[in-house]
Amino acid sequence: MPEPATPRELILNPRTTALVLIDLQKRIVAMPTAPRPSADVVAVGVKLADRCRALGIPVVLTNVDFRPDGKDRLAVPVDIPMMGPAVPLPDGAAYVPELHAGPGDILVTKHQWGAFYGTDLDLQLRRRGIDTILLGGIATNFGVESTGRFAWELNYRVIFVEDAMASVAAEAHQFAVSTIFPRIGRVRTSAEVLSALS
Repeated sequence: MPEPATPRELILNPRTTALVLIDLQKRIVAMPTAPRPSADVVAVGVKLADRCRALGIPVVLTNVDFRPDGKDRLAVPVDIPMMGPAVPLPDGAAYVPELHAGPGDILVTKHQWGAFYGTDLDLQLRRRGIDTILLGGIATNFGVESTGRFAWELNYRVIFVEDAMASVAAEAHQFAVSTIFPRIGRVRTSAEVLSALS
């Protein structure tokens, strides 16, 4: 019988785990991010996705997009509206090519920060027997946090891959990673996740 895991040790079952990467799409990756550049987040995401695909672990890629008429955008009054990059990209919703999004991946288009509301993500995960989510992407305290909170409420085990995410400011990233995420999941590095998958 295996020894019980220590609080820091990460044990993953590939049959019940999925990788969910939030908004690694051209429009989002083009924005400046902190505490690391988006290119670093993409590189870590690619490494995780390649390892997961090799093990038969589902890879979920989400993007955010809207109809040309904008009728599916949230339109409630807010003090600070969300802004995109200064120069809109015509194919901004497309996943960055480094991800090699393929027919084996689960592709989820959302219309707000979180990847569960209004999508079939929960159905896709549950019908595959998934109970654990490896979570990363951009932005830490928007799409990643919103998805992580909803996943926790749906009783998924959430592992936040800290070096696979970034935000609009280092302070915003750090607050989510140190204050919110440890209360709804476990925060680990990609090296720890890859080691648990080896």
